Amino acid sequence: MTAPGARPAGVGIIGAGNISTQYLENLIRFPDVEVRFVADLDLARAAAQAQAYGVAASGSVDELLAREDIDVVVNLTVPVVHADVGHQILAAGKHVWSEKPLALERDAAVALLADAEARGLRVACAPDTVLGAGIQTALRAIARGDIGEPLTATTMFHLPGPESWHPAPEFLFALGGGPLFDMGPYYVTTLVHVFGSATRVQAVASTSRPTRTIGSGPRAGEVFDVQVPTHHAALIEFGPGRSAQSTFSFQHALPRAGLVEVNGTEGTIVLPDPNRFDGASALWHYGQDEPTALPAVGPELGRGVGVVDLVRSIRAGGTERASGAVAAHVLDILLGVRDAADGGKPVEIASVVGPVAPLPEGWDPTVAEAS
Repeated sequence: MTAPGARPAGVGIIGAGNISTQYLENLIRFPDVEVRFVADLDLARAAAQAQAYGVAASGSVDELLAREDIDVVVNLTVPVVHADVGHQILAAGKHVWSEKPLALERDAAVALLADAEARGLRVACAPDTVLGAGIQTALRAIARGDIGEPLTATTMFHLPGPESWHPAPEFLFALGGGPLFDMGPYYVTTLVHVFGSATRVQAVASTSRPTRTIGSGPRAGEVFDVQVPTHHAALIEFGPGRSAQSTFSFQHALPRAGLVEVNGTEGTIVLPDPNRFDGASALWHYGQDEPTALPAVGPELGRGVGVVDLVRSIRAGGTERASGAVAAHVLDILLGVRDAADGGKPVEIASVVGPVAPLPEGWDPTVAEAS
């Protein structure tokens, strides 16, 4: 990592697919980082993304990892290789920002974090939507006691499925995908930021159709197999008296998504969609006929803000908020939901993560951090 106060930190991106556009749009305007290389197995695709966003170089993964001016590598590969690519990045002496999930199994996540610790490097992980102005405003309200002690929550993600709009959706219905692992991290990460560590989960699951049909793009009309459940309903416990009821579904004709409602001893707060970086919250107190609106305070930016928080935390010697430890615990919860549904009995969550403090109200990735 560049020395404290040096500007900017060099960033490389592995994976030039759809999600890379969202990252590049933001990373190129954050002064604390500079994207210096885009890598992909498809060299032409990497070159096209680099050219589109003014990145000076592109090429293979090996070329990226050999560069000495890259401090953090953003891993935007498909979920099944997240952990393997993460180890490659660490072996090259670079910090990791990974798209979610961190890995597909507990042991793989633990091994990745242990590898980073042994090398004196960091692993951080999406979603960084939890660092957006919308969710952070709500988390600050909860932290200052606006609803008293948070006790329970309800989250809901109900959609027909992404095959109607995604041009290559098979991976979203394969191992590491489904609504639980594709969308669950947004909701469960928010819950962990509110309640801390989960202790036990119970769940049921179902699959509405064995196949799906691609609805857009050059492969529209192509049928593919569904390999994972398309609905999970879970009860997540966070210690005595604290719990969340959560559903994750790709099999609802009536779309209802984005709900995160947290109830406390003094009131209730409805958070904005955890898959977004913006949005107001609504605060209710007992006897109140109408809620109090809590507009989002702070920059309403997109993917990549977690990379800035990682860089700033490394320089300051602190812990990044979208840490690998949080991501590993979230994965532990999601795998617990999967296993509880498969086995028909509760699953204890063994991992523990420390509390995560909200970002300061004035935190802004578009303004260079003071040296």
